[in-house]
Amino acid sequence: MKPHTETSFTRQSLFWLAVTVAFIVLFWLLRGMLLPFVLGMALAYVSDPFADRLERVHVPRWLSSIIVLGVIVGLGILLLVLIVPAIVGQAIQLAEQAPVYVDELRHRVLPQVTKFVARVGGPSDAADVQKAAGAYVGSVSSWLFGMLSHIWSSGLAVANVMYVLVLTPLVAFYFLRDWDKMVHKLDGWMPLRHQAQLRGLAREIDEILAGFIRGQATVCLIMGVYYSIALSAAGLEFGVIIGTAAGVLSFIPYLGSISGLVASVGVAFFQFDSHLRVAIVAGVYILGHTVEGNVVTPWLVGNRVKLHPVWIIFALAAGGALFGFNGVLLAVPVAAVVGVLVRFALKEYLDSSFYDNRATPLPLVDRSEL
Repeated sequence: MKPHTETSFTRQSLFWLAVTVAFIVLFWLLRGMLLPFVLGMALAYVSDPFADRLERVHVPRWLSSIIVLGVIVGLGILLLVLIVPAIVGQAIQLAEQAPVYVDELRHRVLPQVTKFVARVGGPSDAADVQKAAGAYVGSVSSWLFGMLSHIWSSGLAVANVMYVLVLTPLVAFYFLRDWDKMVHKLDGWMPLRHQAQLRGLAREIDEILAGFIRGQATVCLIMGVYYSIALSAAGLEFGVIIGTAAGVLSFIPYLGSISGLVASVGVAFFQFDSHLRVAIVAGVYILGHTVEGNVVTPWLVGNRVKLHPVWIIFALAAGGALFGFNGVLLAVPVAAVVGVLVRFALKEYLDSSFYDNRATPLPLVDRSEL
């Protein structure tokens, strides 16, 4: 490679590195007001295939954008009208029942733990465990309610609900209307020498995102409806709110099923005197997890998603820690991009002479001269 070519490549690399760092810093500084824009872009990305189908039947792009977003917003409003009153009612009831559950935990579970420790470690250890556990349960309950109160108040302070609800569809409309133009513009900015290669990477990223976001969102909806109906049919208090939360958390691998199982079995343990009723509630989650893992997810998501569950969990945790809720929303797309780039770099490395130098063996050294 010629010296001026190396200098040009170094300058370009430093330029794009500086642009990336500046974008990350700007995103971090503006993270408090970016929620409608991030949600609008995500909504436009999910809606783009439906708008493209309407365009194929000669519906103008602006009209197809209005139709698609109108249907999505209408379904969202209908869902909120049907579900939110039940969720709010159960949330209020849960807040009222929580002190009772904490008291039940202290009087029903703690004695059993104390007896077990007394058999293993002696009466003094049992007394210490009982004292520590009583203080721990009280501190955990106060911490939990304090955390929920902080999340609610900070959420209202960071992004006003009406501001998000009004601005998000507007941003989504403009993104969706001009989506193809923006993609075409970005395609025209690609370096001509590497255009085919970059297009292949972009297609792979789009395939992974489409498979995960659109497919997993459908999985979350199906599982949320199933858990809510099944738990309510089993007679469990707060079945709708627990089932809805489990469905939403199904976006994170295994977290929805595990958290929902723990919460529902815990509530069932305090609510029912019959072990059979508790077993039925546990069976709802075992059946749901089995069907989700063997039927629903393979059918809707398939093998297109090349994102390891641990990588998804790490990306969501890191995004939330660095950028809050906006970081959580962007965690999976960023993880998909990084995963594609890492696989591409690994493939280039495995195809390089640096990895496999058998075609150019190193010269033998005459040890007698050493």
